[in-house]
Amino acid sequence: MVFRRRSPRSLLQWLKNLAYPDGGWQRAGSYVWHRLRRLPDSPERIAKGIAAGVFISFTPLFGFHFVAAASIAWVLRGNVLAALLGTFFGNPFTFPLILVSAMETGSLILGKGHMLSPRGVVGSIKGMWQEVGQNAYAIFTPDPIIWDQTKLFFGEVFLPYMLGGSLVGSVVAVAMYFVSLPIIRAYRIRRARKLQKRFERARAASRKTDQRN
Repeated sequence: MVFRRRSPRSLLQWLKNLAYPDGGWQRAGSYVWHRLRRLPDSPERIAKGIAAGVFISFTPLFGFHFVAAASIAWVLRGNVLAALLGTFFGNPFTFPLILVSAMETGSLILGKGHMLSPRGVVGSIKGMWQEVGQNAYAIFTPDPIIWDQTKLFFGEVFLPYMLGGSLVGSVVAVAMYFVSLPIIRAYRIRRARKLQKRFERARAASRKTDQRN
């Protein structure tokens, strides 16, 4: 294969690049934006896809962001690839802001006095997965199956995160749609003008060659 890596990445390298891409997040962001602008689709469909990806970035559907973003883009008749690229709005730099804004808003909607601290959120997620593993093991042993940590996670983390993230994510997604749409349109117009100038120069050069001959 022409585009296959010469040496396959190890699992450790893959995890490292997931947290910090080759060349840094600035280069990765520039590449994503470059791809978004050059997608072969209408600016409206691309902007809808971007909005879908940004919206999903505010939800706690970790591991399903790509599928959920693609599904929303399909429903909105947006560009699916733009939606997948739009999920990169959620990254190590924006995640703390996303987490706090979603949890604070969700806790306010549910009438909770205060949200869990970021450390408490991480601890709740960890406790849930540990409990799931213990219950899976308990199926084959006399140990009781308990779902206390899982109930705590869904009540204290997932529900407020989902509610708050959906509300805040909707606002940010709509804003991203109206911000990205004119930028993509302007890029398309500028690129079309450049291509037209190149064509005119090539045609003028061809005419000069014909006249000399």
